[in-house]
Amino acid sequence: MGRCLYCPEGFGNVDASVKAEEFDVRAEREFWDEIKRGLVDEEGLVRKQSLHILKTVLQISGGSQCHSGVSEKKSQEKHPVPHGMTKREMWADKEAKSLGVWEPCNSAGSPLNSQQQWEAFILLYEMLEEYGTHLVEAAWHHQLNLLLQFSVSNNNFTSYIFRGFHQKQTDILREAFSWVTILWQLGFQHDNPQVRCLIMESFLGIEWMKYGNTAKSVSESFVLGPFIEGLDDPVHHKDFGVKGVYNSKTIEGAARFLHQYTSHLNTREGIAFLHSLASVAKHHSFGRAGLMGLAECIASAARGVGRYDSGAKWSEDAFPDEVQAESSPENFSDSRTAFLDVLRFVIESSKQHFNPNYRLQVCEKVLEAAASLVSTLDVPLEILLHFIATLPRAFTDYGGSLRLKTQEWLLGSATEHCNVNCCSAEIQLLKNLQDFPERFTSSQYLVDGFLSLDDEDLDAWESESKRWARALFLIIKGEHQLAPILRFIQNCGVNICKQQSHLEWLPVKFLVLARSLVAEIQIMQERSAQCGIKIKCRSEISLLDTVDQLCYTEASMINGRIHGLFLFILEELVSFADLSSSIFWSSITKETTLPGSVRGKLGGRSQRRLSTSTTTAILQAITSIQVVASISSWCAQFKSDVKLSCVWNFLWKFFWKTVSSPACDSEAGAEICLAAYEALAPVLRALVSTSSSLSLDLIRENDEFSAPVVEVKCCLDSLALSFLRNINNLLAVGVLARTRRAVLLNQKWICLESLLSIPYSAPWNVLNLDDGSLFFSDSAIRCIFSDLVESLDNAGEGSVLPMLRSVRLALGLIASGKLDSHVSSCNGVDAQMMWRLVNSSWILHVNCNKRRVASIAALLSSVLHRSVFIDEGMHLINNRPGPLKWFVENVIEEGTKSPRTIRLAALHLTGLWLSHPKTIKYYMKELKLLTLYGSVAFDEDFEAELCDNQDASTEVSLLAKSPDPELTEAFINTELYARVSVAVLFYKLADLANLVGSANENEDCHAALESGKVFLQELLDSAVNDKDLAKELYKKYSGIHRRKIRAWQMICVLSRFVTDDIVAQVTHSLHISLYRNNLPAVRQYLETFAINIYLKFPLLVREQLVPILRDYNMKPQALSSYVFIAANVILHASNANQSRHFNELLPPIIPLLTSHHHSLRGFTQLLVYQVFCKYFPMLDYGASEMPLEKMCFEDLKSYLAKNPDCRRLRASMEGYLDAYDPIASGTPAGIFIDRIEELGFECVPTSLLEEVLNFLNDVREGLRCSMAKDVVTIKNESLKTGEDGNCRQTVIDSQLPKETSFDFQKKLTLSKHEKQDSDSSSVLGNNEACKQLLEMEKEDELLDQSFQSRRLTMEKIRASQQQFILVASLLDRIPNLAGLARTCEVFKASGLTIADASILRDKQFQLISVTAEKWVPIIEVPVNSVKHFLEKKKRDGFSILGLEQTTNSVKLDHYAFPKKTVLVLGREKEGIPVDIIHMLDACIEIPQLGVVRSLNVHVSGAIALWEYTRQQRSQ
Repeated sequence: MGRCLYCPEGFGNVDASVKAEEFDVRAEREFWDEIKRGLVDEEGLVRKQSLHILKTVLQISGGSQCHSGVSEKKSQEKHPVPHGMTKREMWADKEAKSLGVWEPCNSAGSPLNSQQQWEAFILLYEMLEEYGTHLVEAAWHHQLNLLLQFSVSNNNFTSYIFRGFHQKQTDILREAFSWVTILWQLGFQHDNPQVRCLIMESFLGIEWMKYGNTAKSVSESFVLGPFIEGLDDPVHHKDFGVKGVYNSKTIEGAARFLHQYTSHLNTREGIAFLHSLASVAKHHSFGRAGLMGLAECIASAARGVGRYDSGAKWSEDAFPDEVQAESSPENFSDSRTAFLDVLRFVIESSKQHFNPNYRLQVCEKVLEAAASLVSTLDVPLEILLHFIATLPRAFTDYGGSLRLKTQEWLLGSATEHCNVNCCSAEIQLLKNLQDFPERFTSSQYLVDGFLSLDDEDLDAWESESKRWARALFLIIKGEHQLAPILRFIQNCGVNICKQQSHLEWLPVKFLVLARSLVAEIQIMQERSAQCGIKIKCRSEISLLDTVDQLCYTEASMINGRIHGLFLFILEELVSFADLSSSIFWSSITKETTLPGSVRGKLGGRSQRRLSTSTTTAILQAITSIQVVASISSWCAQFKSDVKLSCVWNFLWKFFWKTVSSPACDSEAGAEICLAAYEALAPVLRALVSTSSSLSLDLIRENDEFSAPVVEVKCCLDSLALSFLRNINNLLAVGVLARTRRAVLLNQKWICLESLLSIPYSAPWNVLNLDDGSLFFSDSAIRCIFSDLVESLDNAGEGSVLPMLRSVRLALGLIASGKLDSHVSSCNGVDAQMMWRLVNSSWILHVNCNKRRVASIAALLSSVLHRSVFIDEGMHLINNRPGPLKWFVENVIEEGTKSPRTIRLAALHLTGLWLSHPKTIKYYMKELKLLTLYGSVAFDEDFEAELCDNQDASTEVSLLAKSPDPELTEAFINTELYARVSVAVLFYKLADLANLVGSANENEDCHAALESGKVFLQELLDSAVNDKDLAKELYKKYSGIHRRKIRAWQMICVLSRFVTDDIVAQVTHSLHISLYRNNLPAVRQYLETFAINIYLKFPLLVREQLVPILRDYNMKPQALSSYVFIAANVILHASNANQSRHFNELLPPIIPLLTSHHHSLRGFTQLLVYQVFCKYFPMLDYGASEMPLEKMCFEDLKSYLAKNPDCRRLRASMEGYLDAYDPIASGTPAGIFIDRIEELGFECVPTSLLEEVLNFLNDVREGLRCSMAKDVVTIKNESLKTGEDGNCRQTVIDSQLPKETSFDFQKKLTLSKHEKQDSDSSSVLGNNEACKQLLEMEKEDELLDQSFQSRRLTMEKIRASQQQFILVASLLDRIPNLAGLARTCEVFKASGLTIADASILRDKQFQLISVTAEKWVPIIEVPVNSVKHFLEKKKRDGFSILGLEQTTNSVKLDHYAFPKKTVLVLGREKEGIPVDIIHMLDACIEIPQLGVVRSLNVHVSGAIALWEYTRQQRSQ
């Protein structure tokens, strides 16, 4: 504790006159506060000391036996047991009553005095600190409700603290709850998760209105601390996230409590509390459930603020000691600002949990809280824009789930606590947004009349302007609202070149603003297009959904106005860009005045090795060119204009001038060249997207000027080769810092990607190349390809995507050149090129630390290019793996460790294999790996990247399409995706194989058939011969179990590929597998496959199935499978074969109805009845007209239908009898559909056989329990009558504790006269026989002597044993029992009782006990017989003790053990049951000095036994 507290033992008995003069520490408020802090301290010793001091002050000597004054009669009264209690609850309920927990309720309804209330508090505290879970579970609710009931009275237990002082009722009430929160805090932080759940459930279940709505008296520090942090405990949210439901009962209860807690707060106080509540997320890292609970609590509390207050102030009783000072409107606005800002942090925290549905729910709750308490007029525009920008765009853009709510809040229609009406809020917010451009572009950043900026400034301005543009298009309703903004843009655009000093506004900031406006319009168009609403299409009836503010007409007019405006100022912008870009061609050789921020550093994106003035000019030039490129490309989407011609001319000339500039040998010159390439990337993107005949003319003009005349002109060769040559020269100079070289490389690949995209762009495809010119020559493409491959293995993280895209584009161009499309005569890609590519690509993939979805997908689509994959020479070369096969082998093998890699590989490869079936034969090993693959089921990062990352979704869309996208999409983020894709592939190939022999057959049809047959034979061979797949003994849900299921699932899909030439081999492997032991989950797929085969080849039924069914010596499990196969063959055979199958298969099945094997018999009864119901409907003619066999079948059917056991079995199998569906059972949808409906084990439904076994096991278990109860009853009766009954001693090997243990049948010894009689006997008439009898007599005499010796020895051993019996029948853990056996032998205990003597044969027991069980008497006493055993020992004169922590327990070192002692040990967790505690003569406990509350039961028993031995030895 923080300071030493002292209270004398006899404090309460001091004379009154002396007490008046002495200092009474109990009158000091700090004393009680220190006690409270100590009771919840992290150190257990501090808590124990604080509790001891509290008991001393309150004069409470005992803990839980606090109601000892209640009469014994009352304590023994029988209390009614609540209905529906479990056995555990009933047992704990009894123990709680035995400790006096329930007795206050029985005191005739009289209220508890202060002392009794303190005793109840201490009892609850000790329950959490000392007792087991069962006692807390039974007594907590009662005692806490009792404490709360009297806490709201005028004379509650805390009045003891305020005695002698006049205090308000609210002070006493708050003090009472400050003590109760100690209990809740301990409960929330308890080590046992069951206790934590119980306390949280109890707290949330309190009906606060029942106690006068005292929720407001709970301290705020408790709510913001232990309660909210306890809400983050995963044990409270067991079903959270299941089936996409992100909620739990605990979250709902917490939200209700916070709603009630804030209902008496006014708006100002409510916002202050909610700010503190949301701020918890800043210093506590919440899990998924905890953060969702926090968001729910914030929203619910926000709805509750001012609910009962009518907007004025909170009731005076809430915080009477706090003066509710009037706050100024400015302070109130600041509190709302702070609240909105901290809500932004909660939204940011949700992003780390990836799942979009989860994040949507968190954002929805946070937005709801903001809309409840914050008006857009009360916060600065900057804070508001930051908050809106934090919301994911997918939720607020067109079609977003939160767009309508966000708009309603911004426009004031959703805010409940506005100070002005909604119209004023809308007008004011719109006015602020309209004034933003002028404020934003003002020249406030000028220093001495000169603008100084760097990349950080530019990024900050760009972020700010994007936030503004996003909010602007959320609230505008019409064109007139944009008029002031458009006027400002027009004025600035027209005068951008005229203003010399730019003292009024900054051109750079204006350009950033214009670019953000255009970018937002483009995003708006893309989002609306995804929703089926296209802004640019004027033929549409409407533009947006009803939830959006703009109508189609207004949106069209807005886009038209903005388009016209930018066309109007575009010429001025081009002039400004031309003027600004002159810095790129200036001759700067060396910078002498580097800024201090970059001097001596290596450089980075924001650390250009240039002076401040040069950096400013460079950034202005880059920005101006980027703006011209983005605006021109957007304007070109609407219509071609003459004004755009000058733009294209400027951009092409800039491109040509940049790539033609020589490399500089100075660092400053290299930095300027790097800046030019940064500006070139957006220029090329704009040129690619808006290619036109004018662009082609400009290319030809530049090409003719620079390139020599050749027969075939390749218009892009000179541009591309000049670009590569110059940028490589710049890198080779080596004057750039390493980080700056990385930036240059990134720009190189981005620009190269755009160059290679030119032939693919839609406008270029429609160009008419009349002069026969092409885009690239073969040599140029190969040069580019070589440069890419050489650099691929050293690619930086930012360059991976553009490089792989460039590879994909280059391969496509080479393939098109082979087809005489865009490239001059080309021989295609050879194996040497591909080997270089796959090696570099593999090094790149392996060295990549982060497995990004976009990069993996780009790698697969680039290396495994469609144009290359079709070439069979790339898969196999001279019977050795080709480059593509080598790459696929490595990807699949590495993919077993990377779930997303193998999923994307399965998607791409199955699409390629379906397009090119002839290549499948090279990949049987890989197909098998994909089939048997399994990994982590859910990858949140994968789903989040597909949702949030545009590059990821784009690259995945470029992979080969799945054969069945609708089915496989449901499994894209599961471990089943790989094999579902393979299953769908072969199912589609089977459709192709069915065309063999038809008029539409081709090479692909034959390739599909052969590949399916080969793969089926491969899997069957593995199922029969593979070390793991052929195992018969394996655990359920083990790895072998999973692989067996996966293999046979795929074999079922492949059943369509079975043909006449392989059917014999297939059925041979099938029968081998059916004969083997397999779990029902595996057997059902074997049965499905067999049914498919016999339905397809009906002639095999008589040849194979009938003889097998007559083999009655077969294993019952295998016979059950064949019965199921035969029954379904009968039921689903074609009309032509049904009668024959019935006559052939039913006779060998009927005898199995009498099988001694219960599961086979019941299984056969079900299936035979199903067959009879189909083939033997009720007949009208009499029995005399019916054939004999027909009469037998009818009677058998009648028996199966009416027998109660058969009916009960059939009723329990409802839904399982039709497990086989001839249409769906062999299809991917039929096999894997269960995973979509319910997350299960490998998509395996419960089979009919498994359900039958479960049913029969349940029936047997019920019968077994009934018989066990009867046996226990008989044994207990024998104990009562004095017989040993169930308490038998188990003698092992040489252990002989009782004389009766030596009873045995002795050999025959003849008397003297019997010998004489025998002499005359013909049987024993010879001397040899007499000699043998004499020898036998001598052996008997020796045996008697040995027996007497051993008997005397055992009597000595028994006499030396201590009269101490250790009762361990309540224990069930073998290590503890074996250790106790060893301890009992060491200290010569006279007995050890255990519940089941069979554990003595357990390997683990024997290993730990080291033969101790052979030397100590082991007595078998089942749990139900322990009481009777103790009663018998008590009658024999033994003292019955218990080793248990109770309130009346005696310390071990203070207790004098009787000589005849029986010591009872409790269960490992629950301790000794209450009914046995009542039988004990005393309870002893081991003194403890540490924090941990208990010892291991074996250790405890050993300590107690040693103490008993020590005392006996000392006597």
